Amino acid sequence: MSASSSPPSRLRTAARRLLLPTGLGLAFVAQAVGALLPSVPLLIAATAAGLAADLALHRWQGGMAAALGKLQATVSVRQVVRDLLLVTALLRIEEQDYEERYLALVCGLLVFYALHFACQAVATAVRRSRTLPLVTRNIDASALRLSAAPPALVMRRAGLRLLTFGLPSSVGLLATAVTGSGRWAAAGIAVSAAFAAVANGVLLVRLLPGRRPVAPEEALEWFEAWLAEYQPTVGMYFSGGTSSAYQANMWLEPLARLEGRPIIVLRERFMVKKIASTDIPIVCLPKVADLMRLEHSTLKMLIHPSNSGKTSQVLRIPTIKHAFVNHGESDKLSSCNPYAKAYDEVWVAGPAARERYALADVGVDDKDVREIGRPQLDVIQPYAGAPTGPYTTVLYAPTWEGWDGNPGNTSVVEAGENIVRALLADPGVRLLYKPHPLTGSVDPRAGAANVRIQQMIRAASAKRAAEHAGDRPGPAAAQELARRTAELDRLTTSSFRDSADDAERMMLQSVPEPGRAAAVTAATTAWEAAYWASFPAWEHLIVTDARPNVYACFNVADLLISDVSSVISDYLASEKPYAVANTSGLPEQEFRDAFPTVRAGAVLSPDAAGIPALLESVRRPEKDTYAEARAELKLHLLGPSDPPSVVRFNDAARALGAAAEAHREGMAVRALAVIPKQRETGTELESERVTG
Repeated sequence: MSASSSPPSRLRTAARRLLLPTGLGLAFVAQAVGALLPSVPLLIAATAAGLAADLALHRWQGGMAAALGKLQATVSVRQVVRDLLLVTALLRIEEQDYEERYLALVCGLLVFYALHFACQAVATAVRRSRTLPLVTRNIDASALRLSAAPPALVMRRAGLRLLTFGLPSSVGLLATAVTGSGRWAAAGIAVSAAFAAVANGVLLVRLLPGRRPVAPEEALEWFEAWLAEYQPTVGMYFSGGTSSAYQANMWLEPLARLEGRPIIVLRERFMVKKIASTDIPIVCLPKVADLMRLEHSTLKMLIHPSNSGKTSQVLRIPTIKHAFVNHGESDKLSSCNPYAKAYDEVWVAGPAARERYALADVGVDDKDVREIGRPQLDVIQPYAGAPTGPYTTVLYAPTWEGWDGNPGNTSVVEAGENIVRALLADPGVRLLYKPHPLTGSVDPRAGAANVRIQQMIRAASAKRAAEHAGDRPGPAAAQELARRTAELDRLTTSSFRDSADDAERMMLQSVPEPGRAAAVTAATTAWEAAYWASFPAWEHLIVTDARPNVYACFNVADLLISDVSSVISDYLASEKPYAVANTSGLPEQEFRDAFPTVRAGAVLSPDAAGIPALLESVRRPEKDTYAEARAELKLHLLGPSDPPSVVRFNDAARALGAAAEAHREGMAVRALAVIPKQRETGTELESERVTG
């Protein structure tokens, strides 16, 4: 089925986006007409509508507000025009000569705008004074003299500040237009100017020597002292975009269980608050020069869940060994990136990945590949047999479209709607739909298909709700979920609820809390139980939030339908049945030959004709012809269960750390051997210079 969005749908979306800007433009036109006629009712209505549209634009359509700014129609310009139209209306309304009075009002407005722009300049200075060369979490940073950030309205939201502080002046000018008394306008302008003056005072206090954080060099010296005291030995390095944090978060618990003293090294300030709750110290070093200070620390090795442009910078440090662990393994070419040869070792789950690198021939030596399993899969529950209840829970978790334009990357575009339609047609199916977070980020067709799939599921759920009226968990289940959600939010997000990227505020509020990670694990388990219990067994669900994660969905699913991706490899830890959608254009056998992870599961064509037979094999295990193949493939993909993956991961980290220690000792020996030669050569040169 075609996944391209229909023209009417695109037009409706565009119309909704343009509604506020159009309303704002019409309000200015109406205000101008009201000023020139003059018409007080029209002036009041147009001004109020314009202010409301401007505030709504900043609240709900920040991107459109930024676009208007690029056209030089900034919020400052809009407010100036609005106030000038009000003054023009007053001049038109008055029949006598009141130039001096209105000149005073204009001067008052100019003072207000001067204070506003001064506030913006001071806010910039305060931000610069508070921007330290590093950001931390789970580290006591009180020595850096940090303090809570000024209110966001004063510090960062210049447009909203102007609209809010300018509201009294607008109301005063309108009141003068109605009453004819200039006192209202003068009072309103005075209040606006007073607000701006107070905001300047609040910010200027932050520039006093006693209120500033330490200087950048002092902060770096403090960091080096902390490194010397903490003495980290193992760590994780991560750099990426806003939607890539999940790649690092999946390695938090395995990293926390390693021997030694772990640390997390980040490069982007925004990423500090996107890392999930953990006890591990986190440090963000945006500049390369500051990153190089790790060279003289006790840090021996770093794991890398992903490649990024900034990875090469940390690889320059000769005293640290580096292991690429990836954020998932699949048969796709992206799992054998040639960049992997830049690392000291490549840690993979099992023999399949080792073979994949050998076949890809991208320069990774087999001796540098180490099989460690997937330590984060311990939470996945094993296969318990056929569904015992009236419903078969099917998890459809397609991957995204990728960067290479390969139509076989995701099934969402060509097969997604057919798969979902076939599943919803079975009255005994409960569908969980969990699309990849990046779905639609490259190909708009994938995004449009994702929207339509969700609409289909919501409609099916609404139909079932009508059929099962009254058959829902009681209010106690919802209350329990709300309680568990509040508890988990308190543990994981309470320090970072403010969306402002005030890094120093994060450092101030994220002091070490021993045992927090264990509390988060327990709270997460309780939350997941409450989450599933809050829905009836027949209700289809769309899971797009970070919670529940895909592993939690694995545990409640009887069947997985996905694409060629790491989701398949991870799901095999349960040995439950699965199916892979084939949108590559290859015949089934060629598809199986090209992608070994497919060999233990059913293959679905884009028309999803195989769904009924697939569901039958899940409900009647005697028809499941892939059970033995799944056990074999699990061993091939994830390696043996004895010793456990956690143990193999720790052994690999210990061995790489020992290699780093041996390398450091060798560097020291070589340095001692070179220094006498350099001194001898320097003496000879000095002797030749004197003799000459």
